[in-house]
Amino acid sequence: MKYSRLPSSVFVQNRSRFMAQLKPNSIAVFNSNDIYPVSADSTLPFAQHRDLFYLTGIDQEETIVLLYPDAKDPAQREIVFVRETNAHIAVWEGHKLTQHEATEVSGVATVLWTSAFEQTFMDLAKGAAHIYINTNEHYRAKIETQTREDRFIAWCKTQFPHHTYEKSNFILQRLRSVKADEEIEQIQRACNITEKGFRRILNFVTPGVWEHEIEAEFVHEFLRNRSKGFAYTPIIAAGANSNVLHYIENCRQCKSGDMLLLDVGAEYGNYSSDMTRTIPVSGKFTPRQRAVYNAVLQVKNEATKLLVPGTLWKAYHVEVGKLMSSALIDLGLLTKKEVSENAEAYKKYFMHGTSHHLGLDTHDYGLLDEPMQANMVFTVEPGIYIPNEGFGIRLEDDVVVQPTGVPKNLMQNIPIDPEEIEGLMNA
Repeated sequence: MKYSRLPSSVFVQNRSRFMAQLKPNSIAVFNSNDIYPVSADSTLPFAQHRDLFYLTGIDQEETIVLLYPDAKDPAQREIVFVRETNAHIAVWEGHKLTQHEATEVSGVATVLWTSAFEQTFMDLAKGAAHIYINTNEHYRAKIETQTREDRFIAWCKTQFPHHTYEKSNFILQRLRSVKADEEIEQIQRACNITEKGFRRILNFVTPGVWEHEIEAEFVHEFLRNRSKGFAYTPIIAAGANSNVLHYIENCRQCKSGDMLLLDVGAEYGNYSSDMTRTIPVSGKFTPRQRAVYNAVLQVKNEATKLLVPGTLWKAYHVEVGKLMSSALIDLGLLTKKEVSENAEAYKKYFMHGTSHHLGLDTHDYGLLDEPMQANMVFTVEPGIYIPNEGFGIRLEDDVVVQPTGVPKNLMQNIPIDPEEIEGLMNA
């Protein structure tokens, strides 16, 4: 592994908290992701299913986790199945976890080869009343590809049509939304790597450079700091491209006078960071660019203060809408009359959400109808987009909700003050 692993005690605790939420006499199964084909003999790089990783820390394909807290045999209450290796696999693909190593990583004492899963599950499931399956219930999910999990669920329901089926995901959404201290440390490491990438490009960006060249500078810095790379597809958007929320082509040349919107984040140990900065390609903001920039920065700072225990998601965004409306009035983009007649008039210039959960997934788990809690990690990312003026500005930090007071900013060392930005770009 490129990254330093979390201690197995983290995963022991995660499983304990999950199993405590199961109905009596229940069995739960989690499958790793597939390795997805491209064409011919090409495949995409393997990425572990985040739920399985959360419960075990195992970052290897063909892994299965079986949890049966009421099993009569204590050795069968937690079982991890890993791919059996051999000399041929070792030569062609490299080292795979031994059973002992899988125990060291996960804290699960019983580790079997994946080939033993089907018979083991059949034997245990016969005595279980409920089977917990792991469907994707994320509010942004749009699933078109059949997964290893899907295939297991279809097979399982054929074998045990009369069992009661429950969903693991709703339990995990609640559990995963509140981070352990060790998880926050991993996110902080990802943010620190992102900072190094951003500082690297401040002396690199100049009129004439291409968006993809900037992307290359980021990925170079991320990889050399033991990250696998970007936590999500990066947005390197110069000029008018900065008004396209999910612009990912990264193929335009940066020109004098452009604003350059950078929505990038490194991953570390499967945990995400998510940063946005907007900088002047020429190294100096125009007065209008500076005014809009300062307005976005002010909204971000004020919105951050609202992320406290007990805050409700919908109420939070209503309050941020008020902050943004005031800023847009001050900039001459909206009138007081327009805002009084339509409380959502600000969405003409700020049309996306201000925050999302962050963790193992960039858009991480969280139940949006429940109050915020300490140790939840959120992005804060307001923006103002003005196509008529040829630029958009978004600023984004990652913060941790504290038991009391304002959130802790994991990106507090990443330059954001416009004076500092200009100084570093012209150093």
